[in-house]
Amino acid sequence: MADMKTIETLDAAGKSVIVRVDFNAPVQEGMVTDDTRIRAALPTIRHLVDAGAKVILMSHRGRPAGTGFEEELSLAPVARRLGELIDAPVVLAADITGEDARGRAAALGEGEVLVLENLRFDAREKKNDAAFAAELASLADAYVNDAFGTAHRAHASTAGIAALLPSYAGYLMENEVTTLTGMLESPKRPFVAILGGSKVSDKIKVIDALLDKVDTLIIGGGMCFTFLLAQGYEVGSSLKEEDWVERARAMMDKASSLGVELLLPVDVVVADAFSADANTEVVPVDAMPETMMGLDIGPQTARIYADAIAEAASVFWNGPMGVFEMKPFEAGTRAVAEAVAANDAADTIIGGGDSVAAVNQFDLADRMTFISTGGGASMELVQGEKLPGVEALR
Repeated sequence: MADMKTIETLDAAGKSVIVRVDFNAPVQEGMVTDDTRIRAALPTIRHLVDAGAKVILMSHRGRPAGTGFEEELSLAPVARRLGELIDAPVVLAADITGEDARGRAAALGEGEVLVLENLRFDAREKKNDAAFAAELASLADAYVNDAFGTAHRAHASTAGIAALLPSYAGYLMENEVTTLTGMLESPKRPFVAILGGSKVSDKIKVIDALLDKVDTLIIGGGMCFTFLLAQGYEVGSSLKEEDWVERARAMMDKASSLGVELLLPVDVVVADAFSADANTEVVPVDAMPETMMGLDIGPQTARIYADAIAEAASVFWNGPMGVFEMKPFEAGTRAVAEAVAANDAADTIIGGGDSVAAVNQFDLADRMTFISTGGGASMELVQGEKLPGVEALR
């Protein structure tokens, strides 16, 4: 972070400061149902308000068509919730860089907060359009990026604008980058990484990068069946990627050559349908019925994984062990989550995405050292990619 200016060095008093936040929050019936991402930005917003800045917030929400206003994806519910959280009026502009936004930005007083409408209502945002970036920049004197969750995207609000204004990292961005890079560069050992999710193809770069850094790599989720195929097992009708079996075998060989313990399931929960009311049984991995699919790791595997996690001094977890959204297939993910939570002597980092949802579902979030707000961004950082939103601040 030494080469990235942070908000602490910004003299914000009296200045208009435009801040990229990640307010991509779920909304039902006009109410925000999970305000985690809004809360994550509060330290940066409060710092700027207290410093006497005129604060202009910008974010996307959902996947608009990019052809203009869509009421169901408006930031209005988010602006309302933010106002409740900071106990102060929050103004919502009717547009992004149009007449209403420009007028309201110009009229802002010191310590006041304005939210622009959903950035992705304008197709130019995702194209990192130079003219759109210039329109955003024209609203302010300085730029702060506090949206780690979108840092892996080179958009007008994350990359383009940073070239046009004095630019700084907000507290959330700084914390995410320093925590994740610190874990990768100098982890306390033993360092255990847990990877789940459905496809090996989605995680192969992460697996490859982590094998160079960890002492133990635990594999679960749908992608474990491609590894089990590589071990010579039959996996029934489980999710599998036949064309990735060789790559999976190569990863197992790499782990062996580096002395990294690569843990795979020894038993699985199988079902006769992808359904919460399917018929299920627990079977060893060498006896999977050909008509059934694996939807969770089994209890013996969960114990082996928990034992490895208990020995760790650093833990990184991304991806569930099974289809934890369905009650019959949540036990493996729950066991891993509880094992991570129970190891209170370790640095435990949850790498965004479904792992965060699982940790919240099992009410264990407050027992983790750090929970990343960016699934895709944290994965790209772990696999050694440069993040456009971070590079733009250097």
